[in-house]
Amino acid sequence: MERNFKDYALISLKGIAMGAADVVPGVSGGTIAFISGIYEELVTTISGINLGLLKEWREFGFSSMWKKANGNFIIALFLGIAISVFTVMRLANYLLENHPILIWSFFFGLVIASIWFVGKQIPKWNAKIITALVLGAAVAFYITTLPPITGTQSPFFLFIAGAIAVCAMILPGISGAFILVLLGAYKTISEAIHDFDFKTIGIVAVGAVVGLLSFSRVLKWLFLKYKAVTLAVLTGFITGSLNKIWPWKEILETVTIGDKDMVIREQSVLPQHFDGDPQLIFALLLMVAGFLLILILERVATQQANA
Repeated sequence: MERNFKDYALISLKGIAMGAADVVPGVSGGTIAFISGIYEELVTTISGINLGLLKEWREFGFSSMWKKANGNFIIALFLGIAISVFTVMRLANYLLENHPILIWSFFFGLVIASIWFVGKQIPKWNAKIITALVLGAAVAFYITTLPPITGTQSPFFLFIAGAIAVCAMILPGISGAFILVLLGAYKTISEAIHDFDFKTIGIVAVGAVVGLLSFSRVLKWLFLKYKAVTLAVLTGFITGSLNKIWPWKEILETVTIGDKDMVIREQSVLPQHFDGDPQLIFALLLMVAGFLLILILERVATQQANA
């Protein structure tokens, strides 16, 4: 695919959106990739990174290898993700701490629209497709109810955490950041990014690369062989994740880590049962804004595809 600078700038913007979603526990960057029209290219590109590229380099030169690896796409996308992670994470942490209902309402609207968008990609619905959707939703819902475990800061643990979380990050509906919370590694990694602790960041990044290269091959195979069922499972994943990002929660249990209290168990409640100001009007407006944002992203991706 021939692209110009404007095309790659747009891919970087999509990367920024993916990174912004990935740093929020409960929202998946894979969902953004799917909606913005680059999901299958991302999975195919990553799964194509192997030792065969070195042979391509030796026989035909660096330019041929770079083109075969879709290198410009990778650089543009991951540049956007990196920019987002090192900038948006601070803003996301501030908003989640100070305006949780409003930020979760926005993401709830975004995810509702994502369910509709991914689901409509399925050409024909039948009992097998519906079963796959229900199973995907059940698995995702169960994950959102799990309490975090107590993690460690050992290099091996951080390597494994990075490998597992990145697999979730490229799955629409499964939040990589939330997986890090469950593993007890989110605070360690977010502090490393905040403090520019490149040793910790590097260990997690190596784990993420290993996990990404391995899992992307599984995803590519699933899309080639069982695309409709895979889409149904992904739609279910996104649906099941709604429990995690429901704006109104009742806190059941917290634990103190350092000077902060971390919620380890909570349950969704209706706005009228929320202990505090439910901010219902603003929450509903932000839900609508999140929903409309997905429609806009879809239209932009469709226009780009038809250009």
